[in-house]
Order: sequence, then C-alpha cells, then structure tokens
Amino acid sequence: MEQEINVVYNVFHEPPLGVPIAVYFYLTGLSAGSFILSTLAYGFGVKKFKPLGKVGVILAVLLLVLAPLNLIADLGQPLRFWHLFPYLNATSPITYGSFLLTLYPINCVIYAWFMFSGNDKLTKIFGLIGIPLAVSVHGYTGFILAMSKARALWNTALMPMLFLVSAMVSGLALMILVVVIQGRFFSMDKKINKALVFDLGKILAYSILVDMFLIFSDIAVLLTADIEAKEAAMLILTMNFSPIFLGGEILAGAIIPLFLLLFPLTGKRLVPVSVAAALAMVGIMAMRYVMVIGGQSVPLS
Repeated sequence: MEQEINVVYNVFHEPPLGVPIAVYFYLTGLSAGSFILSTLAYGFGVKKFKPLGKVGVILAVLLLVLAPLNLIADLGQPLRFWHLFPYLNATSPITYGSFLLTLYPINCVIYAWFMFSGNDKLTKIFGLIGIPLAVSVHGYTGFILAMSKARALWNTALMPMLFLVSAMVSGLALMILVVVIQGRFFSMDKKINKALVFDLGKILAYSILVDMFLIFSDIAVLLTADIEAKEAAMLILTMNFSPIFLGGEILAGAIIPLFLLLFPLTGKRLVPVSVAAALAMVGIMAMRYVMVIGGQSVPLS
C-alpha cells in the first residue's frame, strides 16, 4: 500500500527592498524639505528665512547626489541603472521618478547659480519651478509603496502625503541644526540667529502634529480593515517592529520633540530646540525603516 507524503518547505526570501532604499527615501525627503525652505525667501519673499536660502539649496543638491547612490547600490546589477530611461513603463511611478531625479537636481543647480550670482528674478522663477519638482521627487516614492496592493502597510492613499509631511519634518529639523551649527562655528561674530531657530521650531512642532495625525489615521484604518491589514498594524504596534515604531518614531521622534518645542521653558532655549530637531530627524529615519522593511515582513496575501 502506497502512502502519500507531503513535504512542506519553509523557504525564506530576501526582501526586494533593503535598508539602502529606506536611506534613499530619507535623503530625498531631506533634500525636498531643504529646497522648499530655501524658496521661502527667494521664491516667496519671506525675508526672515533669507539665511536659509543658500545653505538650503546647497544641502538639497548634496543630499540628492547621495540619495541615488543608495538606490543604485540596492540594485542586483547596479551598472544597469540606465535601463530605467530607455525602457519606459507608463504605469510605473519608477519611470516618472527616474526623470524627476534628473530634472530636479538640474533645476536646483540653475536655481543656485542665479541665487549666488545675484539675479533675483531668475532665482525666483527657478525656485518656484523647483517646488513641484521637489514635491514630486519625494511624493513619487510614496506612490511606489502605495501601489503595492499585496503589502497592507503600504497600500493606502495616505502614503504619498505621509511621505511629503515627514519630508518637511526632517527638512525643518535639519535646517534648525544647520542654523545653530553655522552660527556657532562658521559665522564671524559666533552668534546664532535665535529668532530664526525658534520660528523654525514652531513650524516643526506643527509639522510633527500633522505627521502624527496621518500616522494614527493610517493605523486606525489598518486596525479596522482585513486580516492582513490588522497583522500589519500589530507588527508595528506590538510585535517585531514595535520598539522602532513606538520607541524610535513616536516617542523619541515625535512626543519628546513636541514637548521640548511647545513647553514654554524649553521652546525658547537653543539646546532643547536643537535636541528636539535631532530627535525628529531620528524619528523620520525610523519611520522610513519601519515602512520599507516592516512593510515587507507581513506575508503576501
């Protein structure tokens, strides 16, 4: 008598998106946030933000040079990155992102050139042109994840907006630290522009509040959706990724910075505001890691 035997193999697959992709998302967010802050003075004429103009565009360019290096490093065959341009897919955000990642830095360089040469009219024009490019460069990364139907943590309409708001959080936090470091170590009089730091701190606090609202809205929907969505929510709330999400992103990256920025005794002091900015940057990096790596940890449905 023949006996039928079933053999089950538990095969672990390498996640298609690795840590370099999380870093790539983080750096493009910093670049977009830095550029948009730069345009507040030179594009919209807000004079109090003029000290951010030149340093903002320099950081935007440098960060955007570093960001694609992580993208290329994550490719199985990095030398084929140029295939993204001739082999187009009209339904893929990556196709549009490839051209945005080319146009955006070119516009940043032109914008910087006219800024440093003193041509205010053309600086304003290319600054305003660069805003939708900066928003699109980071927004498309959210669309890449949101269009992954089999990944419950990613497949939400809030994902692009969540990426854009978090980009502003990290960009604002970076600028606070830059103003402090520049004033302390690289200015002639060794004075920090405290008024600018505290104004940026207020905007940072409001941006963190919006970011937290989007996060909690996303989680609330996941908890009331199907089994895969609930599993994704529990993964970051009570399971493997909860220390990074709850400890890194929410507590260290949002709640503590909000307290430091909004509490009267700390919101007007340089050290607490600087600490809040540094923690906010850590929190956004934690968010990128949880989204990219954690989003791939829930089994495909």
